[in-house]
Amino acid sequence: MAVSASQHHSLCKLIASPFSLPNRNPRLLNNPNPSPNPVRGRFRRFVCSSIAASTPAAPLEEKNSPSLGDATRPDFPILDQVINGKRLVYLDNAATSQKPTAVIKVLKEYYESYNSNVHRGIHFLSAKATDEYEQARRKVAAFVNALEPREIVFTRNATEAINLVAYSWGLSNLKSGDEVLLTIAEHHSAIVPWQLVAQQTGASLKYIGLTKEQVPDVDQLKKLLSKKTKLVVTHHVSNTLASVLPIDQIVHWSHDVGAKVLVDACQSVPHMSVDVQKLNADFLVASSHKMCGPTGVGFLYGKSELLSAMPPFLGGGEMIADVFEDYSTYAEPPSRFEAGTPAIGEVIGLGAAIDYLSNIGMQRIHQYELELANFLYDSLLTIPNIHVYGPAPSETTHRAALCSFNVEKLHATDIATILDEMHGVAIRSGHHCAQPLHRFLGVNSSARASLHFYNSKKDVEFFIEALRDTIDFLTKFQLHCALIVMVSVLCMSL
Repeated sequence: MAVSASQHHSLCKLIASPFSLPNRNPRLLNNPNPSPNPVRGRFRRFVCSSIAASTPAAPLEEKNSPSLGDATRPDFPILDQVINGKRLVYLDNAATSQKPTAVIKVLKEYYESYNSNVHRGIHFLSAKATDEYEQARRKVAAFVNALEPREIVFTRNATEAINLVAYSWGLSNLKSGDEVLLTIAEHHSAIVPWQLVAQQTGASLKYIGLTKEQVPDVDQLKKLLSKKTKLVVTHHVSNTLASVLPIDQIVHWSHDVGAKVLVDACQSVPHMSVDVQKLNADFLVASSHKMCGPTGVGFLYGKSELLSAMPPFLGGGEMIADVFEDYSTYAEPPSRFEAGTPAIGEVIGLGAAIDYLSNIGMQRIHQYELELANFLYDSLLTIPNIHVYGPAPSETTHRAALCSFNVEKLHATDIATILDEMHGVAIRSGHHCAQPLHRFLGVNSSARASLHFYNSKKDVEFFIEALRDTIDFLTKFQLHCALIVMVSVLCMSL
């Protein structure tokens, strides 16, 4: 009986075989006690060493190559290593980006030279830390063209930034009968906070579906907008479909009915020029770790008049003006929303990442990644029985440099596992924090390859060949296991 992609389970959850196929990974097939985790065991043994210590399996970059990937790859020391005996090909950039030496150096310098709390001391270390911290805020503001630095609030990540808006603005402005519009392709962090707020306020959530091209249906969004709509929550670039939405139009339509707009820009800010004044969005969020900066810090952009009218999200030090026994008064934004000691070194590291990206040029990065995006999409379509989600690229439709896909009768996690263990290729498998979208598509999970400017066409070519080999391996493995089951059934019937 054929099994659909949405019903298919990972191989090793269904069957276990003591037999092996020739010329394949002996750890995978000769294990008499396989783990229930797809293909690999709970604890893996792997080899990690520098390139110099082993001959890489992936192709080396050509010298004097003009591509941006070739030029910037040496700036990322993590890429210069061997994983499981193969040269690392990192294609999981939609989950997190790698960090250039310039960022690592700045983070190290902070902890070695001027580690101190900000805004709270007059001594040299505190003054320098404060200067660098606030300079990073100015860098972020300039990077997204905010009107002024106080429109930038530092948070732990984009998820916290969305929660800040949900609990501060949402609880103060939403009531029973109000509507929040979202697309079905939103990240969980843009859905769950509004579910929680809706439960408390009585507001309702309405979702926008996809077109036949698998792009969020902006025409449907326009039709659903009404005086009941108080907020539109939308991504700029989908982390699964690779589609790019016309935020400026969405904002214009939303403002016409008096609704605010919150933009999840986690997949756009690292890859293209984003101008919040041109978009005219009311709120916009992004994460440092996706834009070559440290983990543990993100930011919220909010229009000054909105932030000034919002109550605090968290209480504590730094966010106050005065504290009395029975009440407190609060600082002006952004301090009002930055309670406690922030991630100082990480914020400074984000500033260094912005310097690094700006020196390359966001337009240059965007143009290069558009070329990579088309090459990745076209290359994947050469593989039989593959389904790539999202729109086909064209002169009028641009895809981000990522592809989520499934191969008929193969589990996404099995594909990702074999790519890693046998080829050193890092991709992601699962629902990518987009379960409603995957249900809408009729699948439980997908595999995703996502690129950044330090990737090259050679990385894509190696990935495609590794994927072909992986599909061939898993297909033979399935047939092998099916034969074992047939033989076992025959033996039992004798």
